[in-house]
Amino acid sequence: MQLWAGLGNPGPRHAMQRHNVGFMAADAIAEIHDFPAPKQQFQGWVQEGRIGGEKIVLLKPATFMNESGRSIGAAMRFYKLEPDDVTVFHDELDLAPFKVKVKTGGGNAGHNGLRSTQAHIGADFRRVRLGIGHPGHKERVHGYVLGNYAKAEIEDLSDMLGAVAAEAGWLANGDDARFMNEVALRMQPAG
Repeated sequence: MQLWAGLGNPGPRHAMQRHNVGFMAADAIAEIHDFPAPKQQFQGWVQEGRIGGEKIVLLKPATFMNESGRSIGAAMRFYKLEPDDVTVFHDELDLAPFKVKVKTGGGNAGHNGLRSTQAHIGADFRRVRLGIGHPGHKERVHGYVLGNYAKAEIEDLSDMLGAVAAEAGWLANGDDARFMNEVALRMQPAG
């Protein structure tokens, strides 16, 4: 069993913000893999399903980004999982928009959702880093991550979320390199 947590902030006001791309990824995975409707548990929304032969618990913490780790830690303890059974989907300033990279462990690069998760479960969890790009100046970061995706970005966003969800079987099987490769192939422009 694996716990996959999408990071974001609850509520319709935050739904299309760059900071919520982790929530969007969880929703896309649930939809493509026919997970049942979410139920409230662990201070968040939980959906249990299967991807390939793996049982996956999808979690969207309802605690707001800065307290995501409380929800993730509660779910991890309930299911008696270890940090290496946990995958967190989150926005990544240090990646170009719509690039997807996976890594295990590491720092939090100032990301409050990652900081909270590390505080509650340690750093040895897998991260699916969903690129949002950087606005260029440090003082513009807050408004940028809490800003909505532009209309011109929606098609690329949809393509990235669809690719992540469609190739999630590689993640479930622990083949991070193949997952990244297949997502990158799907994201290549047609022609």
